[in-house]
Amino acid sequence: MTDATPGLFLGQSLDADASAQSLLFRRANRHGVVAGATGTGKTVTLQIMAQGFSDAGVPVFCADVKGDLSGICMPGSPNEKLIARAQGMGLTLNPKAAPTVFWDLYGQKGHPIRTTVSEIGPVLLARMLNLNDVQEGVL
Repeated sequence: MTDATPGLFLGQSLDADASAQSLLFRRANRHGVVAGATGTGKTVTLQIMAQGFSDAGVPVFCADVKGDLSGICMPGSPNEKLIARAQGMGLTLNPKAAPTVFWDLYGQKGHPIRTTVSEIGPVLLARMLNLNDVQEGVL
């Protein structure tokens, strides 16, 4: 990250007089919350932020249980509507993949994680073993 990259572009309104909204890197915190109703752009916002911080040289860790953010590991393929929207905001799209490492408790489809049963905890262990409610309670 350098002074030449002062901030992370987050978006811009459709209004003609709207200015771009960005998060200054020097003002970014280690933790944050992105909240909203279904379909309001939370996942895309997180992808934009993760890619932007990564591009600026900031290490990014995302706990992505459902795999929603995993799309940043591949370059996007913008459609005509997206290209027109970007041009309207004065942006040039340059789809690219972000450097991504997927951690895998089983060590089969990603980077293996060394851990112990006690570190995993009863909730995650019950999920890994597909236990029912009674079995989970006993665990």
